[in-house]
Amino acid sequence: MSNVHMHNSHDEYFRKPFGATKINSRIKLRFKLRSEKQLVAVNLILWRDGKNVKKIEMTAEKKEGLLHTYFIEIGTPDECGLMWYYFMIEEEDGMCFYGNNEQKLGGVGKTYQINAIPYQITVYNEKLKTPNWFKEAVIYQIFPDRFYNGNEDGVVLNPKKNSFIYANWGDKPLYIKDEDGKIVRWEFFGGNLLGIIKKLDYLKDLGINAIYLNPIFEARSNHRYDTADYKKIDSMLGDNDTFKELCKLASEKGINIILDGVFNHTGCDSIYFNRENTYDELGAYQSKDSKYYDWYNFKSHPSEYECWWGVDDLPNVNEDNEDYKNFIIHGQDSIIKKWMRLGAKGWRLDVVDELPEKFVKAIWNEMKELDNESVLIGEVWEDASNKMSYGNMRGYAMGGELDSVMNYPFRAAIIDFLVGKINAQDFRAQLMSLKENYPKQFFYGAMNLIGSHDRVRILTLLGEAPKSKDLSVMKKTKYILSDEKRHLAIDRMKLAVAMQMTLPGVPSIYYGDEVGMEGYEDPWNRGAFPWGNVDKDLLEWHKKTIRMRKENDVFIFGVWEILYAEGDVVVYAREIMGSKDVFNEDKKNQLAIVAVNRNKEKDYEIEVDVSNYSVEKMKSATYDVASFVVDEGKLQLSIERLGVVVLLDTNYKFKPKAS
Repeated sequence: MSNVHMHNSHDEYFRKPFGATKINSRIKLRFKLRSEKQLVAVNLILWRDGKNVKKIEMTAEKKEGLLHTYFIEIGTPDECGLMWYYFMIEEEDGMCFYGNNEQKLGGVGKTYQINAIPYQITVYNEKLKTPNWFKEAVIYQIFPDRFYNGNEDGVVLNPKKNSFIYANWGDKPLYIKDEDGKIVRWEFFGGNLLGIIKKLDYLKDLGINAIYLNPIFEARSNHRYDTADYKKIDSMLGDNDTFKELCKLASEKGINIILDGVFNHTGCDSIYFNRENTYDELGAYQSKDSKYYDWYNFKSHPSEYECWWGVDDLPNVNEDNEDYKNFIIHGQDSIIKKWMRLGAKGWRLDVVDELPEKFVKAIWNEMKELDNESVLIGEVWEDASNKMSYGNMRGYAMGGELDSVMNYPFRAAIIDFLVGKINAQDFRAQLMSLKENYPKQFFYGAMNLIGSHDRVRILTLLGEAPKSKDLSVMKKTKYILSDEKRHLAIDRMKLAVAMQMTLPGVPSIYYGDEVGMEGYEDPWNRGAFPWGNVDKDLLEWHKKTIRMRKENDVFIFGVWEILYAEGDVVVYAREIMGSKDVFNEDKKNQLAIVAVNRNKEKDYEIEVDVSNYSVEKMKSATYDVASFVVDEGKLQLSIERLGVVVLLDTNYKFKPKAS
């Protein structure tokens, strides 16, 4: 008989409490093994932040034949950070190790002869509390130039020098470049803040209560990530008073405004750098005597300087410069404070991994001092709990730095599952890894996007469009996708949105995704919103699923558990039990069970163990006719091809869990 080793970090029998843990807490770990050999010792190898590796002998708990169980209690430190562990098994004739699986996703691990992959424990502090209004929100991301022109006559406000204005709102976006690929003329459609004001009723009707705006400060480009003046709204979008009015009117409709903070770099054509001699003020490029000179990192003044990813139009800023920190963060009229006083409820930090930790924490502290309910979101593309940036581990998920991150791993799991790149088991593992590594506040407050300005449109991906970037392909038809592929994409999109609205986290919709916009990556994913030519069925699906989420706390605060994950089908539960939600706050008892079948051709009859739940009074919460039977703790459910079923009990009678 070969040796069998066992530890499952997703099972509280093996690790209690599950997942991320507060500072100054206790954790109990168990390890099981079946062995015919003489055991010398089972040890825990434990360390923190790459230091102080400890070898601690575990205590034998019980022995049943050849099955041995060992345990140990460990304490978390008084500072937040990451702890890592694996097991060393010493036998009479040698040793082996047991650690995390090769995918580093937690759960059931693997035996290694050498170089075990460690398990992670995230240790966080009491500062981590994402505001409830944000956890309850549905976010709508707007690329301002492309959303709506609010001028009655459609006139474009204050066109920029040497810019190109599209003749028709429905034109396909493109870049005007020279032979070296450098953009020589920026092109604009003319969307503005007044346009957003005029569409607030549309957004409220959709169910939106937070708007995330791509940059709106003065800049040369249409994307405005090349800030020219942090103190001014770009004149093509309106002015500071227009922004104040937007915030006021949005707030009256229950909608908060979140701004894009681009603080790692400025534009070369800015007040601060002034390479193009556009501004009267003396810029850092023009003279070492400029008051902004020390903001930048020159290698050889003026033409050699650090810039973002080698793009010389985007000179990097030295965020450790005291004058710059005061300008952005600490000053009485700092940029952070100025726009929050005008009505902004939060900030999303562009390329947050390229900002120093102290800089980000300072922003967070100043924001909370001004408005404790404000929210700070970071652009992070990976698991934010163990993000490495320039050789340093970042503490985004540990309290006192960020309230939330853009949840790109969530997006990848949804898309990969729906298009068949991963199966239901892999989908479960990827989301469970986030649940394990993120503190509850962070996991349930993550910004769950499926579309963004930096990625191919979600519908294009779900329709498996050709990888061509040739603009002629896009000009041949109204859409990129064939009719057949578009129908498939929309069916998949409905599944994606249903999952987005019922899984833990804060849903975020990229403008136009809700009405079926398509597009390859930038610039084609940044087309003008097709007012008057929308997919009404897809829009109604968004409204229905958003309404379902907002009307039922269980989809926001309910404990989440995957009940079934096999092949094409995933089934999960959300539960508020014993009048307590996941944060132990009083809420009305509710239970929801969501089942998704991603198969394009096959219906399924499945059986799910629901013995830990009272499901007899559940009803379908969608327009689907859900065929289900409950028999002796088993839910027998029919689910159609490309189908989603949501069962809901809004007067749930809590059933104590079996021990």
